[in-house]
Amino acid sequence: MKPPAEEHSPREASDAPPVPDVTVTVIVHNDAERLPRAVESVRRQTHRDLEIVVSDDHSTDETPEVARRLVAADPRIRYLRLPYNSGGCSAPRNRALETARAPYLMFLDSDDELPQDAVALLLAAHRERDIDFAMGAIRRVRTDTGRRSTWMPHLVRERRTLDGIEADPRLFFEHLSTGKMYSRAFLDRHGLRFPEGIHYEDQLFSAQAYCLARRFTIVPEPVYLWYITPYAAQESASISNQRHKPANVRDRVHVQHLIDAFLVESGHASLRADKDHKFLKHDVRMYTGDLPHRDDEWLAGFADLLNPYLETLSPGAYARLPRAERVVLQLLRDRRLSEVRQAARGLGHDIAPRQLTVGPDGRAYWGDRIPASAAARAELDLSDLEPDVRPFPTALFRHEITDIARGLGGPVELTVRTYDPALRLPLGPQRATLLLSPGRRRLTVPFRLSLVRPGVFEGRVGLDPAAASLPLGGFAGVRHPLLRLTLRGQGNTGPLLAPLAFAPFTARVPYRRGTAPHRVTVEPEGHGAGRLQIRWEPVGVTARVIRPAVRRLARPVANALGR
Repeated sequence: MKPPAEEHSPREASDAPPVPDVTVTVIVHNDAERLPRAVESVRRQTHRDLEIVVSDDHSTDETPEVARRLVAADPRIRYLRLPYNSGGCSAPRNRALETARAPYLMFLDSDDELPQDAVALLLAAHRERDIDFAMGAIRRVRTDTGRRSTWMPHLVRERRTLDGIEADPRLFFEHLSTGKMYSRAFLDRHGLRFPEGIHYEDQLFSAQAYCLARRFTIVPEPVYLWYITPYAAQESASISNQRHKPANVRDRVHVQHLIDAFLVESGHASLRADKDHKFLKHDVRMYTGDLPHRDDEWLAGFADLLNPYLETLSPGAYARLPRAERVVLQLLRDRRLSEVRQAARGLGHDIAPRQLTVGPDGRAYWGDRIPASAAARAELDLSDLEPDVRPFPTALFRHEITDIARGLGGPVELTVRTYDPALRLPLGPQRATLLLSPGRRRLTVPFRLSLVRPGVFEGRVGLDPAAASLPLGGFAGVRHPLLRLTLRGQGNTGPLLAPLAFAPFTARVPYRRGTAPHRVTVEPEGHGAGRLQIRWEPVGVTARVIRPAVRRLARPVANALGR
């Protein structure tokens, strides 16, 4: 059935201006506040011969009014409003694509921006060679810290033109449809449109574009500003940040099935192992980093959704993963769910398991048993990490806080249990030090770990944030305390894993040596490994006067040094 006609701005029905070089589609839904910023980033492009299509997925806020004001301000802007909400990005992009008049097309989300020369850079690549699309670097901007980084920097480090995805299958990792300029003739020749009614549509669309393109060019300059809100409230988080929803997992798996079918149908089945590796290393890794914070019911449902698809993946895709990620996935496939959380806390931090089991063959396996199947033994075998012989500074330990008590004078009393599964430490008391560095001078608190049983030690240590040395201008930020073991003059430093359920507590902490008070919060890290973390916030005169003054004085020095 043909959908109802969309609403177009009056300019669409009037005399059309000359055909522009590029159409930039800005998709929006209930984002009246940020839409003007996105559109303005297109209006200020150095290449001005373009049209801007604001494609509204039937917003119910003030977006229509804002869009119409934008249309009135610039003859290059057109407004397209869908008759009903599609619930995704595909429909507003496809509807705009149908009305786009330019031979080259770009897509922009309403919460992002284009750098000023993005259109010029990508259009120059098209005019230089006969290519199907051009792509550039995507600059990620964290909205909480302002920190900037490049998305998949190793893929866009240098300018190059590739004759198809086979020349570099790693590009499957760069699956965003934004940050690219497509030839309209290429999209029409293959009937390439965004799949409607599913999430993660970019992954399928980009896989198809990579495989169908005869030639495409990569430029190293930034052509897209992607604003990231990593810890947004669940109700306002982007689709990618709604990983707590089982439907989100189901959607990711569903789109993988669609990509797999396309690879076979299009004659690109040989790329399956590369695509599978990307799925494990990127998509699944996004979920596994959250697993320490999931309950048993969620973990069981996650295994039900993911495991059947994991069994279809190429064995070589697993072999290319770091051992820690392979362990998590195998424990999940074996439904050893309580151990899944333990293993996931080590991702990215080189944290040991609580226990290793050595088999008759001398191989060291994760956990308290030898895996039953040959496949599981291959994945849970930690022998390649050389846990029993690696140098002491890189030896694998696990430091878990088992109890946190608030002292009378402000210090925090921590009970720490250290696991030494490879039995690297001698039997008896061990020298340990708690380390904390909110300023240039490190706070060190020595304490002793006593033997509980071979491979397990425990001790208590007091942590007083007031004893830390802060910069003159105060300190605003987060630090994660570390634990350092010392043996025969060598040190080994690792993170402290906090109890994930303890209630954070905050105190106003007075500081000596002229530093004004700060609000200090002791809490578990709310994501990833769940390390103990301490958060400082300047208050009073430090926040209002001293810190801004120090920053103003430091800025000319930093500029002179080229920082």
